[in-house]
Amino acid sequence: MQTKMAYTTRIAVLASAAAILMAMELPVIFMPGFLKLDFSEIPAIIGAFALGPLAGCLIVFIKNLIHVSNTQTAGIGEMANFFVGTCFVVPAAFVYQYKKNRAGAMWALLAGTFSMTLMAAVLNYWVLLPLYQKVLHFPAEAMIAMGKAGNPFIVDIKTFIVFAIIPFNLFKGIVVSAITLLVYKKLSPILH
Repeated sequence: MQTKMAYTTRIAVLASAAAILMAMELPVIFMPGFLKLDFSEIPAIIGAFALGPLAGCLIVFIKNLIHVSNTQTAGIGEMANFFVGTCFVVPAAFVYQYKKNRAGAMWALLAGTFSMTLMAAVLNYWVLLPLYQKVLHFPAEAMIAMGKAGNPFIVDIKTFIVFAIIPFNLFKGIVVSAITLLVYKKLSPILH
């Protein structure tokens, strides 16, 4: 049984690692310039697997809290990252709790990827893109134009969701899952 101090320390270390990884964004070809890949969910999912869903959620929250001090999106990007990241980490952690082996991890990461992708589509359509338009005065036409520059199938907000948001989140989920599968068992003894 771990102490409260050990639990808190592990979360703090993983959240710090996640915040550093969040700052290292990479552009993804065929995607709008503002959709950038980062690997900050890896420490969160590792923490969620080792310490439970709440720990994963806290890691995602803390990394975004750290990142918001340097925001260019009035906090909307960090809010989006928190909600979407949580939709990846929490379902994956719950699935992994029932089968803590490689197959269980694969099913957990698959569940997390699909949950994240679905929720990213819903949240972007109903909440996040309208917030960008209202708060940052970033017109839908500009988002569509940025999307169309990378993918000619993007012609409106719905096709932006289908051809940018969904593929981006599927890609991110696959990449994060693959790296997690490679490193989790090596890091697991340190976290336990």
